[in-house]
Amino acid sequence: MMLAMEPTSDAIRRILEDTRTIAVLGAHWEPARPACYVPVYLDEVGYRVLPVNPAGVGRTLFDGPRRQAFVASLAALDEPVDMVDVFRRAELLPQHVDEILGMTHRPKVVWFQLGIRNDAVAAALEAAGITVVQDRCTLAEHRRLGIAARTDPG
Repeated sequence: MMLAMEPTSDAIRRILEDTRTIAVLGAHWEPARPACYVPVYLDEVGYRVLPVNPAGVGRTLFDGPRRQAFVASLAALDEPVDMVDVFRRAELLPQHVDEILGMTHRPKVVWFQLGIRNDAVAAALEAAGITVVQDRCTLAEHRRLGIAARTDPG
């Protein structure tokens, strides 16, 4: 399923319903930043969320038993992920193509958050068989589509 340009609501729904584990590239620890509150929301509705940001190493995201330590890179993840949710500026995305394609278990989906679009990077990822969603917010789409919270996290 290739979706880089304009995914349908049905395609977005399938992605969000099929996804269990999400690596958040560019996750942040400051609560006012979308790169923090979107992953927190995704965690609260039952996804397993793994924060990726070299500046966050030594910090954790979330409280309680679902607490997750930041890792420096996608290569540092020791488990497969279904989606890489990207909070990085569009002009920085080319530096992440090899990192994404080099993952031991490639994700099914790479999702560029609202305001993030890079057609060349999307084309490179799609050519490798990865579905790409651009310029959409996972939190907003999850709410808009009324997807139920999961009871079987990652």
